[in-house]
Amino acid sequence: MSDAMTEAVSRPGADQRRALWASVKPRGGRGDRTPLGMWFWDIDRVLLLLALLLMAIGLLAVAAASPASAVRYSGEKVHFAPLHYFWRQVMWVGVSLPVMFLVSMLPVSLARRMALIGAGVFIVLLAAVPFVGVEHNGARRWIGLGIAEFQPSEFLKPFFIVATAWLLSLRTKEADLPVVPITTALTAVVACLLMMQPDFGQTIIFCVIWLALLMIAGTPVRVLGGFLAAVPVGLIAAYLFYDTARIRIDAFLSRGDNSGASDHYQTDMAYATLTAGGATGTGPGGGAMKFRLPEAHTDYIFSVIGEEFGLIACAVIALLFLAIVVRVFVKLLDEPDPFRMLAAAGLATQFGAQALVSMAVNTGLAPSKGMTLPFISYGGSSMIALSIGMGLLLAFTRRNPFLTRSPYVVRWSGQ
Repeated sequence: MSDAMTEAVSRPGADQRRALWASVKPRGGRGDRTPLGMWFWDIDRVLLLLALLLMAIGLLAVAAASPASAVRYSGEKVHFAPLHYFWRQVMWVGVSLPVMFLVSMLPVSLARRMALIGAGVFIVLLAAVPFVGVEHNGARRWIGLGIAEFQPSEFLKPFFIVATAWLLSLRTKEADLPVVPITTALTAVVACLLMMQPDFGQTIIFCVIWLALLMIAGTPVRVLGGFLAAVPVGLIAAYLFYDTARIRIDAFLSRGDNSGASDHYQTDMAYATLTAGGATGTGPGGGAMKFRLPEAHTDYIFSVIGEEFGLIACAVIALLFLAIVVRVFVKLLDEPDPFRMLAAAGLATQFGAQALVSMAVNTGLAPSKGMTLPFISYGGSSMIALSIGMGLLLAFTRRNPFLTRSPYVVRWSGQ
């Protein structure tokens, strides 16, 4: 026995018990009560593993797509190294990982407060984009900071979800609050600002998430039916009066038509690249079709994966996204807190919907639009914003299962 323990045993009472506990307190196990230890054991480690696995796959995919994009965007005045975009993506992942971990450690109340403030800030920045934004490929979606650019809509998504979930959860405390009209007005403002950029794809994602949250929140069937009935009306109006939507839809519907009436080069090349490698792919660096593919490292990276790693790899990636959504929704089946249930469900819906749209565009099942594949496509704004979203999702699904199993926890039976 050590001198410290011998001295502790000689002192009776509380001092002795504290000294004995300090000498035998476990480190690194379930009994570790340090903040890091508590976070590790309370976090959904399977969900965290899935996110890290997608990031690792993303680095491999960007490394495969980087040479094609470097050749496409090099010119007389600028020349990009073959792995230029890969090394930049490594930097963005290095920045995003600490952000995700820090956000996931926040208490629920603090995470909610941060998201509400963030929603207000980025709505203001989104409104400023048409006036001070930077234009690329005919769209003004980015704000320049001199050394870098960021896309406010990417950061707004997770904050918008949490803010909408908080508003809808207030109805459980006060049934008369007009939360549905408030969230409708908020979504309409965001949609109008996005369509001014123009960014019809992100508009659809925001609206889909909002409708999903209304369903999960238990909105009356009559009200929900009215919103769902307005969806085809809105799509027809967008086609008739919104040039961006009409051009994309016409290009999608005219696939196979070589008359030149519409430009469907991107969707045709994405499908050709996706299927060029067959089931197992050409192998890393063996793809040739990717050099003819626009935005190979961002919007059409799923096609590059299909060419070099095969359709089996594409199916595995789709299953990983499905696993995230299913994992979250199953975990929320017994969630008693309405806010945490709505916020986590909305964030999972965002990951699933964004991945579904991106993969549908690459496979030719949806009109072409700029939509990154979460954690896989290249991009600093996208990677950091998605890491914030995943951090919030991990924070809202964090729980200590032993609290509900303890026989010393007294629960009111309602009698």
